[in-house]
Amino acid sequence: MTGQAVEGEVGRRRLRKEDARLITGQTNWTDNIQVAGLLHLAILRSPMAHARLTRVDVSPALERPGVVAAFSGADLAEGLGSLPCAWPVTEDIVLPDHPALAVDEVRYAGDPVAVVVARDRYAAADALEAIEVDYDPLPPVLDLEAASAEGAPLVHADKGTNRCYTWPLAAGESFEAVRDRAEVTLKRRYHQQRLIPNAMEPRAVVVTPLAASGEYTVYSATQIPHILRIMLSTVTGIPEHKLRVIAPDVGGGFGSKLQVYGEEVLALAVARRLGRPVKWTESRSEGALATHHGRGMIQDVEIAATREGRLLGLKVDLLADMGAYLMLVTPGIPILGAFMYPAIYKMDAYEFSCTGVFSTRTPTDAYRGAGRPEATFAIERIMDELAAELGLDPVELRRRNWIRHEEFPYTTIAGLTYDSGNYEAATDKALALFGYDDLRAEQHERAERGDPVRLGIGVSTYTEMCGLAPSRVLRDLRYGAGGWEAASIRMLPTGKVEVVTGTSPHGQGHETCWSQIAADVLGVPFEDVEVLHGDTKAAPQGMDTYGSRSLAVGGEAVHRAARTVVAKARKIAAHLLEASEQDLEFSGGVFSVKGSPEARRTIQEIAFETFTNHDLPDGVEPTINAEHVVDPENFSYPHGTHLCAVEVDTETGRTRIRSYVCVDDVGRVINPMIVEGQVHGGLAQGIAQALYEEAVYDDDGNLLTGTMADYLVPSAADLPDFVTDRTETPAASNALGVKGVGEAGTIASTPAVVNAVVDALRPLGVRDVRMPCSPHRVWQAIQEARYGAAEGTGGAGPARSGQSGQTARSGELGQYGRPGEEGAE
Repeated sequence: MTGQAVEGEVGRRRLRKEDARLITGQTNWTDNIQVAGLLHLAILRSPMAHARLTRVDVSPALERPGVVAAFSGADLAEGLGSLPCAWPVTEDIVLPDHPALAVDEVRYAGDPVAVVVARDRYAAADALEAIEVDYDPLPPVLDLEAASAEGAPLVHADKGTNRCYTWPLAAGESFEAVRDRAEVTLKRRYHQQRLIPNAMEPRAVVVTPLAASGEYTVYSATQIPHILRIMLSTVTGIPEHKLRVIAPDVGGGFGSKLQVYGEEVLALAVARRLGRPVKWTESRSEGALATHHGRGMIQDVEIAATREGRLLGLKVDLLADMGAYLMLVTPGIPILGAFMYPAIYKMDAYEFSCTGVFSTRTPTDAYRGAGRPEATFAIERIMDELAAELGLDPVELRRRNWIRHEEFPYTTIAGLTYDSGNYEAATDKALALFGYDDLRAEQHERAERGDPVRLGIGVSTYTEMCGLAPSRVLRDLRYGAGGWEAASIRMLPTGKVEVVTGTSPHGQGHETCWSQIAADVLGVPFEDVEVLHGDTKAAPQGMDTYGSRSLAVGGEAVHRAARTVVAKARKIAAHLLEASEQDLEFSGGVFSVKGSPEARRTIQEIAFETFTNHDLPDGVEPTINAEHVVDPENFSYPHGTHLCAVEVDTETGRTRIRSYVCVDDVGRVINPMIVEGQVHGGLAQGIAQALYEEAVYDDDGNLLTGTMADYLVPSAADLPDFVTDRTETPAASNALGVKGVGEAGTIASTPAVVNAVVDALRPLGVRDVRMPCSPHRVWQAIQEARYGAAEGTGGAGPARSGQSGQTARSGELGQYGRPGEEGAE
């Protein structure tokens, strides 16, 4: 305990503490957990998108080898409430019941119908085929516009409508007024296709009961152990203090594990019924049906401007696909984006309206970015369209309208106060790294010589709101929880440090960054800090991990708790050194007396003194441990500029990303290596939406992309080398000066890529290509622009009214083909 402190931890490129377990196979995934007497649960899922259940007979399954029990929805209904929705965005929102196991009706392909419990997972899965179910088919509801029409088939007949809610926002002048004086107006329709999350670790849950005391331990691959504990208590009626939820090592989430799933409820209900431990782990194809989907939205966007390119107003109307049920935060996801459509731009009028619509598809909910990628896509796409209409360079149009660095803090027309930023600096650095002018010159030269491989350049300048907060703002948005976060610091007698955090990581590097923050404040070695998380018994307070909130809120709580430890230790150090607190200096983990540097005590020595309690000041308790709960005063607002160059073969439709440059500003950086990793991962997912991924349903509501053979996820070989850099404008809303980074790459990259594809094809008359911009869709867009192909075959120009784009059309599924199939490259 000699105080061999390391200064300057924050900002260092530290290797992640978490990685040793990962690369040596010593992780504790939920599916690895084995306990005595463990039973395995398998779920029978509806093969139909919409049907009445007229008979569910599980008795034949009981005759299969190894089967212990089998239950229908009616068997388990007693004592179970509806799965929760924590974000009823309007007073008149339609909130249908959502049973963990269907009782009378199924409403999407994959809706759970019955469960089998067996001594091993294979026996449980095999016994599912013995269950006898009679389905009475009902019409599927797939087209969002048709679903809103009078007389449409209803997903929930007892509600009398497929409309879930309508949520409006209007600010500044009326849009009608600015439209009347505008010299240029443009309308466009964009489609946010459904996306299927693909975390490396599938979802899994293990429940172990302790019958004597009525206690249950729930292990779940979840992002939200604390929220899950509360909601499981609410749904099952088990007292919260009798539930312990543990998130072991969690292999990715991207929002898909920000959820209270029926499978978690069913495992707990079955464990309670049988008094035995129960495990459920999804297969990949099961996850495609049952894990909530992301995006799923039609965006009608109108922009008004002067001939010189000054923005006057923006109008956005959304149809958002809720899917069959409202899950934890389903209705609020599009609303998160409502505040971000104006993005980094100044304007006089803004109108927004979102209508949530039920459909007979898998429910939607949070997916990396959660509403903000959709907003950024729409505004950045239509800004490119406006630039083309005005004959301006896309970057120049943005320069004429963005908030300048000297104007911060700036309250946007949507009502958010951006605390800091420098869009000019990030853009200038990105343009230089990209070689923007040279690429524009090459683009012109290639067009002049009629090169069939066109060069396109895409721009995306973005900001986002993250660090979900403050609690009173969330109250006003009718969100069912607060935005606070908790942390505590325990100084052990031997001088080691335990950091207890309410955030629950699933790949972000919390253990490393939190260690750096605590070591920096306390002046102890990085190696002497251990971070505890993901267990509601070890870390009883927390609001968990989502929305790029962990560092800006959870890291700030760690920082403040550590500062409190230093303040408490200072009082004891002053007593031991026989000096006043004001005469003490603290640096590198050492308290010393000003002018007498030989009079010193390390903070680790102070920790041991509090343990012995032999010589503390009167009235001072023998501990320097501290905890802190932070309720942030504002969201955090990272920003940046992303530039993408693509080559599009006009003869085949093949698109290749030639170069990608991004300069992000995420405030003060704790660990550059982790920031770069987060950006790279985000870019991969954003590019995937632009070029590869889409959940496609047929006209009967069957998911056609339900396996990894049909749903395209890019590998490293499909992605370019990224050039990443940063500018740094510290956040003013927290002492660390940090902003979120986990979703930034996803938010910015999708419009950059699509803008590049359209830029390449604009001279051919193409104004839009529906995502994903597969070779098939790109080729069709070119044919339609050249020859006026049949309606619905391409993506050129604004989408036509009445096309929801939510179901597959004949001849379009070739986009998912592998080499040798229709539509393959």
